[in-house]
Amino acid sequence: MRFKIQFRGKEYEVEIKEKEDGVKIKIGDKEFLFEREKIPSRNFSFEKRDFSKKEILAPISGTVSEIFVKEGEIVEKGQRIFTLSAMKMENEILSDFKGKVKKILVKKGENVKKDQILLIGE
Repeated sequence: MRFKIQFRGKEYEVEIKEKEDGVKIKIGDKEFLFEREKIPSRNFSFEKRDFSKKEILAPISGTVSEIFVKEGEIVEKGQRIFTLSAMKMENEILSDFKGKVKKILVKKGENVKKDQILLIGE
């Protein structure tokens, strides 16, 4: 495919060619090759989570910016429990069980790692 574009008052000839290993784009006298992503073929397995344990884990690393429950409180499935700040984004952590908050293992402002246990329920 060939076409012309104008940018900032200058005209450029563009050529796009699909190749076996990617796409080649030529703009004027410069060429760019965008390679196809090579995905290795392998079998993936996902770690199974034991939902009989009433634990809330950090899905990402971040900082605990809010704690919305107290020890001894009854929580509902889907209830907002924590907010984690990571990379200038606020991430709500919801309860995936209905039950009583037995122990909160973190404090507001604490940095946590991915998969760290934040709360234990019963």
